[in-house]
Amino acid sequence: MTINLMDVVGRISYKCDILFRVIDIRTENGNKIAILYGEDFRLIADAPYKDLIVIDQSTRNERSREFRSLEEQSYRLFQQEMNLLREKQEYDSTDGYKKKINYFQLPGRVLHIDGDPSYLRKCLDLYEKIGIPVTGIHCSEKEMPNKIHQQIEYYRPDILVITGHDAYSKSKGEIGDINAYRHSKYFVQTVREARRMIPNLDQLVIFAGACQSHFESLIHAGANFASSPSRINIHALDPVYIVAKISFTPFMERINVWDVLRNTLTGEKGLGGIETKGILRTGMPFNVEKE
Repeated sequence: MTINLMDVVGRISYKCDILFRVIDIRTENGNKIAILYGEDFRLIADAPYKDLIVIDQSTRNERSREFRSLEEQSYRLFQQEMNLLREKQEYDSTDGYKKKINYFQLPGRVLHIDGDPSYLRKCLDLYEKIGIPVTGIHCSEKEMPNKIHQQIEYYRPDILVITGHDAYSKSKGEIGDINAYRHSKYFVQTVREARRMIPNLDQLVIFAGACQSHFESLIHAGANFASSPSRINIHALDPVYIVAKISFTPFMERINVWDVLRNTLTGEKGLGGIETKGILRTGMPFNVEKE
């Protein structure tokens, strides 16, 4: 069976547990190797060409329905939480509904830098659906450390997302060795560069990492939230749910880490962080009519 670029495949040796898209095919030491990007997880992998099989459309559709169901469930839970948060804010802003006040809200502005253009589009669609002001930029993971200064200086975000693809390779070193990870060191360098510009953890909130990323190094570098504490795969949309919670929490309130993680698709094994202040600011009046 011929396998071409952009085909959706599974690894036979792994019983096709994860669907991948072929992004490159190369020859190493006389053997054909395929470079793979996860279809639903932020995972990069390489595999022998002969270990791959093209996944038929019916199987892809079935897998897709399963993931869309999980995404819809997570979105519903998130919407319920946001509705309760808005009701609380309205109660506080109107002095317990005693005063009729027209107010407006300014959620956190997001700069999302992603190593995968396809995942970036999915995330931007969800940001728009939730109502978060966002700028999305596609940039390869290796180039991120060199470009982050210019992007922060130009866009002045409240929240920075640094993500793409990553993977831990046992053959390259122990789990604590950052050189055993595909892109973790570039994410860490990018976070450090961002923190040189804005050291305050509440002035710029940072999410960094992808599948199996070196969580501890990212947190120590200055990220508020990161992946992956248990070195598991994270879902493509998980960063958006973390950002949304931060963006719509009032800046006078601190966010419990579990409150941020509970509506993600991956949970605390794939995501973690530190206590962080919210970003949302409420103002008034809104839509004042001229006499």
